[in-house]
Parts: sequence; C-alpha cells; structure tokens
Amino acid sequence: MKNSELKVYNSLTRTKEVFKPITEGYVGMYVCGPTVYNDVHLGNCRTFVSFDLIYRYLLHKGYKIRYVRNITDVGHLLDDGEDRISKGARLEQLEPMEVVQKYTNGFHKMMEIFNTKKPSIEPRATAHIIEQIDMVKQILDNGYAYIENGSVYFDTLKFAKEKKVYGKLSGRIIEDLISESRDNLKNQSEKRHPSDFAIWMKASDDHIMKWPSPWSIGFPGWHLECSAMSTKYLGKTFDIHGGGNDLKFPHHENEIAQNVGSCDCQPCNYWLHTNMLLMNGKKMSKSDGNTISPPELFSGNSPHVSKGFSPMAVKFFMLQSHYNSTMDLTNEALLAAEKGYKRLMEASKTLSNLESNGKGNTLDEEFTSLMQQAYGDMDDDFNTPKALSRIFEICTKVNSLKEGHISLDELSPEKLAEVKVFFREFIEDIFGLLDESTSGDNSEIMSGLMDLIIELRGNARTNKDWTSSDLIRDKLAELEIQLKDGKDGTNWSLK
Repeated sequence: MKNSELKVYNSLTRTKEVFKPITEGYVGMYVCGPTVYNDVHLGNCRTFVSFDLIYRYLLHKGYKIRYVRNITDVGHLLDDGEDRISKGARLEQLEPMEVVQKYTNGFHKMMEIFNTKKPSIEPRATAHIIEQIDMVKQILDNGYAYIENGSVYFDTLKFAKEKKVYGKLSGRIIEDLISESRDNLKNQSEKRHPSDFAIWMKASDDHIMKWPSPWSIGFPGWHLECSAMSTKYLGKTFDIHGGGNDLKFPHHENEIAQNVGSCDCQPCNYWLHTNMLLMNGKKMSKSDGNTISPPELFSGNSPHVSKGFSPMAVKFFMLQSHYNSTMDLTNEALLAAEKGYKRLMEASKTLSNLESNGKGNTLDEEFTSLMQQAYGDMDDDFNTPKALSRIFEICTKVNSLKEGHISLDELSPEKLAEVKVFFREFIEDIFGLLDESTSGDNSEIMSGLMDLIIELRGNARTNKDWTSSDLIRDKLAELEIQLKDGKDGTNWSLK
C-alpha cells in the first residue's frame, strides 16, 4: 500500500503531477523558514506542521530525504526599509544575534510542542554571506543585474524579456508589477524599473548588520539567501521547494529569477504552497484584534476561544484541512477537533487491546479497502482530510467490535495485526500525533507549554500590562498551577 503512485500539486504548473524525484529513492526538499525577530505566529505553525506531515509521509514511503529549512536572520526588510532583526534589537535593546537566538529558541520550542521532526539542515543567512556574494557575481556576469551606488539590483525587464519565466509562478504580468520588493524606500530612484529588486544593498553608516563585498559594505537581499543556501545543500535543481502561499510573490518568484539568472536552471521541479489561516472567516490582523498566538490558544487567554486547547487537539484541527486550502479557525471548529482527536486516541487504545481468533471474511476485506483508500488519499497530494475520514470509518468498526455489535470471529488475527500497525503508523509516524493522556509525552508537552506561558506573562509584566499578567496567573490557579516569582525568574508547580 505504501508503494502506490504519489501525486503532488505543483504551484508552478498549476496541475497535479506524478512525483518523480531526480534521484530514485532520494528527495531534496527546501522549505522557507521563519524570520526570527518575533514569536512565531499560528499561520507559520500551520505551514511548518504541513511540511512536517509531507516530510513524514515521504519518509514513510521509504525515501531518504535531505530536508533543509532556513533561519532568516538578516535582509528581510520592513516597508520603511528597516531590517526586521535590527528593529527587534532596537526595540528590545539587545544585540541582533541575541534577538535571533531568543526567537530561534522560541521557534524550536514551538515546533517541539507540535511534535514536528527537526530538518536535516537548518542554515542561517548570516552564515552564508560568501555564498550569497558569489551568486550576485554570477548574476552580474550573466548580465541580469546592475550596480547603482554600491547596491546591486536584479534587472527584471531584461530577464523577463530573455528568459520568459518571470511571473509564471505567481501569475503576475510584469507590466502590472508594482514595487513589492521591500527595498529601502529611499533607494527607489536607483532602480531602472519598480519591479527590480535588490540582491545586495549598500548599508548606511548606522546600519548594524553589514559585511564587506566587491560593491560596498552592505547586506544581501532577503530573496537571495534561499537561492544560495538551497543551491549549496541541495544542488542547482532539487525536488521540492515549499513555503506559505504568501511567499509566491515576491519571494519565490524572485528566487526563481535569481537561480535562472545565475546558472540558467530552475531551482526545483515541484513548488508546494500552504494556504492562508483565517480566524472567524477573516484574515488574521493585529490592528483589528482578529488574531491569537499559540500560547494564547493553549492557555485560553483570548476572547476568541472559550477555553484552552492542547497542542495535539490544535494539530488535529490543522490536519482536518488540506494543506493547500484555506483553514478557518473558530472556537466551534476547535471544540469539534478536540472531540475528534480524543475519539481517535480512544479508538487507538481500544484497538490495541483487541484480540481475535476468527477466520475473517468480509470484515477483513472492508478493513483492507479502508486502509488502501487512506494510502490512496495521502498519495493524492497528501489529502489528510480524506485519509482521516477513512480512519474514522475504521474507528467506528473498532468500537463496534469492542461493544459486540460485530463479532471478533469475523476478523482474522492477521488482519487485526495489520490494522494495529496501520493505525500506529498513521497516527504516530505520519500525522505526528501524540497521546497526551500518557504521562511521559504529557510531561514534556506540559513543560514546554508552561515555559511559553511564563514568557507571555513576563512580556505582559515588562509592558506593565497587569490585566493580562493577572489573568494568566488566575487562569493557571484555576487549573491548580502555581507560579512563583523569584530572583532567578519564574517557576511553576502543581498545587
């Protein structure tokens, strides 16, 4: 069942294609990681949980995988031209690398809480300045970039005219492109066309993060790091490039331009994109209050939820939507997901305790059909909602066997053993769901959650937001969790 043909939706061709890796049995996959200037938000978590699922399923099918997910720690600019890391350092009165380390640690902690696997390689942009400078040189040598006042800009008009690929991924027409490259606004006059984007930027005297280059003391453009690092670790053309749908333009479109502009080769064969996370039917937005952070979702410290939800219930909620479709987070949907997750865990326990000496007949065939369909759903562009529906059909039959509505004599021992293995592999190995009722797993999750909640409360106290700080303390007290503030920080214990 694991060897059926896998199809994936390729964003570049807008079609579902049979997945054929460049080297049989091996997969190279690059996923754009976080810009570590702030806490990871829930939409990012959805993306990384989705690609963890894809990673897990490819491993389950027997592929050897090099999974590269970067850390962006320089070059990602705000609309006013300020580097996100530098702004975070200025606001928190820290060194830029302190900001990077703080939020990288937080990101890793959140990925552990959601039980995602670590990538094979996690490169940082600041550790690959040489590779980025080399790629700029290649693009200049090939005539697809120009130098202005120490900065280097990609010539999109020339590239689009000669290579005919710019705009293919995002569907943009170059005549309609506006300046969305997040380059420093004061440098717009240096560009030959608004759609041109910086691949190296000359730094001002007060810019903190800067390096020497043949053109100026400056820093690389945001798009350049992924082109340089994916090429270094996966080759000029690899199998899968993933990221959020919001990265199609300008980030991924410009990645393609840089790779083609430097080596005349497409960076990858399959582009996979996760879709947007909505809340209450609308795009998440801090300005109108329509947002929730992972710690707030776990603790229930938000007006948008009636209670706190466990990480595995939230992860199960994410699995109920296809990675390439929008997902609407509502309190009602989370409550339903929590029930579904618990039902799945209970069925798993029931199944593990079943024994059969039956000969088996049509029930064996029904289980075989459902298991084959679940694998077929996963091979159809990792369709977790459909696969879950097959698994819940199995849950119904398992409960019927337990309650005696179906006789165990109708199920052969061999098929029962096969179903047990299937269930464990899907729930644990592919979906990455943990049984939170077991003490070992639960203690690790609890510890990680409490670290996040204590950090959230500490930020509230630092900002003199005593209302939020007291609310967190009181909510924890209701759960019989006591916080103790001391000179070495805040500790927690169960009452």
